[in-house]
Amino acid sequence: MPSTYDVFLSFRGEDTRRNFTDHLYKALSREGIPTFRDDDGIRRGENIESEINKAIQETKLSIIVFSKKYASSRWCLDELAMIMERRTVGHIVFPVFYDVDPSEVGTQTGRYGEEFAKHEIHFKDRVEGWRKALKEVAYMEGMVLED
Repeated sequence: MPSTYDVFLSFRGEDTRRNFTDHLYKALSREGIPTFRDDDGIRRGENIESEINKAIQETKLSIIVFSKKYASSRWCLDELAMIMERRTVGHIVFPVFYDVDPSEVGTQTGRYGEEFAKHEIHFKDRVEGWRKALKEVAYMEGMVLED
């Protein structure tokens, strides 16, 4: 499938947009690697969900930046579920655990547990898929970084 992007960045904007993710995006761009991030990749007036889905479907690799508030966003969790589904067709996934312990991500404890308690109320139909995706990605080879 032809694509505008090689890499899809999944991240919680309020945690990392102005620091780590911004630096990562600029470094990838400098190296000539076309990279999708939501604030540059979606044109005004477009359907956000369908544009994100399209970008995930068309890219070869996803970098997921797990941060303290990543699990508070249903958008991030939906992206994660889509990304992990794509692994079955050879999509490469590289997790970055930014100031968060991978075991907290995988077991949904600590901050992730607190957020999932809230999600159980509002998004019951999606929580099981999100939990499965988080558990799977937490045990993948990736990078653990402190703030």
